Amino acid sequence: MKRYVATALLLMTAIAPASAQEERHFQYRYREGERYRILSTVDQEVRINGRYSHDARILNRIAIKITEASEDRGRVEARFQTSEEARRAGEVFSWGQEYFSRFERDAQGYLEIEPHYFMPVVRDVPVFPEHALAPGDTWSAEGSEVHDFRRGFGIPEALHFPITVDYRYVGTEELDGLELDLIEIRYNVLHRPDVVGAAQLYPHTITGYADQRLYWDNLAGRPYFYEEEYALLFSLSDGRTFEFSGTAEARVVESDPLDRDAMRDEIEQGLKDRGIEDTSVASDERGVTISLEDIRFQPDSDELLLSEKRKLDSIAEILLRYPEHDILVSGHTALAGTEEGRQLLSEQRAQAVGQYLLDSEVRSADQILTRGFGASRPIDDNRSPEGRRRNRRVEITIMEH
Repeated sequence: MKRYVATALLLMTAIAPASAQEERHFQYRYREGERYRILSTVDQEVRINGRYSHDARILNRIAIKITEASEDRGRVEARFQTSEEARRAGEVFSWGQEYFSRFERDAQGYLEIEPHYFMPVVRDVPVFPEHALAPGDTWSAEGSEVHDFRRGFGIPEALHFPITVDYRYVGTEELDGLELDLIEIRYNVLHRPDVVGAAQLYPHTITGYADQRLYWDNLAGRPYFYEEEYALLFSLSDGRTFEFSGTAEARVVESDPLDRDAMRDEIEQGLKDRGIEDTSVASDERGVTISLEDIRFQPDSDELLLSEKRKLDSIAEILLRYPEHDILVSGHTALAGTEEGRQLLSEQRAQAVGQYLLDSEVRSADQILTRGFGASRPIDDNRSPEGRRRNRRVEITIMEH
């Protein structure tokens, strides 16, 4: 169980006196073609049967695109990518799960979404009344949470449960040179699922709460920052309990679209100027990818050879030209050994390259992801030495979103 949220770091600011603030009208605003990202980090404690199990750190990236827009409604496409927790602070994140979602949302914040989508987890939060609000005003509205229990409990469909959400408008603040609105959000959870299609294990009671502080950008008509404290307790049909509690914070990130073809040409020239061999560059909808073919490690290990570190130092200089865009490091192997062994080795080697780039301060930890593919994506024939050499590669993708 992972908590997928988009919440944010509360910066130190001073709230203007309520008497000095006027009523404000809140609504979501949509602009066709608009794109932005939400990055959130979750620090979570897990307890099983009331006893401490472990801590987890989870990174969530959400890429938003407004495909259609009118004055009071927007059609949204969103890609949710969740990353496994780093083993220790200061290490790169490994690729976790990816979800796609499509929905419509009106000016007040209510969603229309098909029931098979697993994301977003928290829905119809926040929603706003149609009348204007003054500091201190409160309101309540119905929302819902949705969870993916396919792996843990064998429940094939998204599990939905309702929540009643209480809101309080605190007032305006100046943050990063913007006038933002602070809204306090709280809801409690008490739900007994009517589970259909579960195997033998399912949650029969879900309890918990969430406290959020949302910084709303009323000019853009969307969240700017918010933070959350939460706890959820799942009581299972076999008598066990799983408790997930912690804090989460997030930010909305604006970034200019990549001119992928121009970037590809620039990188190709940069590699040529530096005399870096066994590399190629390609662009697609994901972004621009540098492929390091026949990258060398110590035999059957993830320890980079000195020559490869020097190659990565040169590539780091190129990556520093595009600091706003995150990086995905993908590991690939030739067709040798077992499938499990190839997968593990590809993951380890991707992590080794990602960690080297992190240590070189090319990006921060939340801007580097790693992923292993084993031998599942060959670019040449594994029956020849040359083909196997090309397939033993690491790819570094400068991501579009």
